[in-house]
Amino acid sequence: MDNSIATTTASIQKTERTRFRVLGAISFSHFLNDMIQSLILSIYPLLKGEFNLSFTQIGLITLTYQITASLLQPLVGLHTDKYPKPYSLSIGMGSTLLGLLVLAFAPNFETVLIASALVGTGSSIFHPESSRIARLASGGKHGLAQSIFQVGGNTGSAAGPLLAALIIIPHGQSSLAWFALAALLAMAVLWKIGNWYKHQHLSAAGLSRKKANIGHHTLPPRTVAWAISVLLVLIFSKFFYLTSISSYYIFYLMSKFHLSVQSAQVHLFVFLFAVAAGTILGGPVGDRIGRKRVIWASILGAAPFTLMLPYADLMWTGILTFVIGLILASAFSTILVFAQELMPGKVGAVSGMFFGLAFGMGGISAAVLGSLADQHGIEYVYRICAYLPLLGLFTAFLPNVDKYKAGPGKT
Repeated sequence: MDNSIATTTASIQKTERTRFRVLGAISFSHFLNDMIQSLILSIYPLLKGEFNLSFTQIGLITLTYQITASLLQPLVGLHTDKYPKPYSLSIGMGSTLLGLLVLAFAPNFETVLIASALVGTGSSIFHPESSRIARLASGGKHGLAQSIFQVGGNTGSAAGPLLAALIIIPHGQSSLAWFALAALLAMAVLWKIGNWYKHQHLSAAGLSRKKANIGHHTLPPRTVAWAISVLLVLIFSKFFYLTSISSYYIFYLMSKFHLSVQSAQVHLFVFLFAVAAGTILGGPVGDRIGRKRVIWASILGAAPFTLMLPYADLMWTGILTFVIGLILASAFSTILVFAQELMPGKVGAVSGMFFGLAFGMGGISAAVLGSLADQHGIEYVYRICAYLPLLGLFTAFLPNVDKYKAGPGKT
């Protein structure tokens, strides 16, 4: 018994010593991964002109990428819950690298779709396992760990439009190939993370089994199922709206305010920077004041600003989108950790399901909104999407998980 306690204590101390180094590495990898992915969104105006695409076809590019990631991520997460794959992250980044090179030299729309599918496959492998590593390295501060992990991805997404404006738009589609160097760097970092994970996951699994009945909730299965359903509605609200910005904000600014492509990309960068800033706040605040309160504020709190956006001038459009990004972004880390606490022991499956749904919602919404833009104009899209954050009212149906926590020795 004493040896078991000593081993458990040593495992916890080892995780405490290494977590910020590991979290920093996985966040940096997330930065590179999502920077590469955001380049696809950022060069939509270039692809639209190069291949004479409609908004519906632009939506299909996003749909292909997002649906590929959406369908595969839950399966990857479920599989790696049972059979951890420490080096799968590097392999997934290899798929992203291949997709990037195919996109750089794509001769037609169909090849662009193939490239998008390859990038989506890489993403489907990256996110569930990375989320598991973030939790393993958290030292118990799960919200903070997820925020550090997520902020890397959101910062990378913010950097994509800026890099596209500086490099790809002036030099053309083939200049995408230079970003293969970023993918290679990510593969190297992820290989080292895989080495750490390989040495940690067995002891961490043993620790998890020892703690299986200590401090987790005792919610009835029906309550868990209902809570997961509510969280999925909130994910729908958040990502459907965010896709309207990430996929079509450039076109909205060009249409309504007659901005150049590069100026519009700078505005998109500002919005995505706000998303990155909001991400780092949500997790640690949720650790302190409770995750349900953060979810309330981050979904429903954006509604007044989204409702004003379609009627704002250029200056206020920039201000409002910054505030919207800041508020909405604080939700995902909190929602993900909330779901992981509802389903203990299934970190990969939960992460895969929620990342998959996020990507799926992004893809479906891109296709739907592209079709609406073709039929009614791009400004109509923002008038309709303005009401989505009102779905944050569903937060009222989430259980207060803290009331159901089981103490030591309880079942």
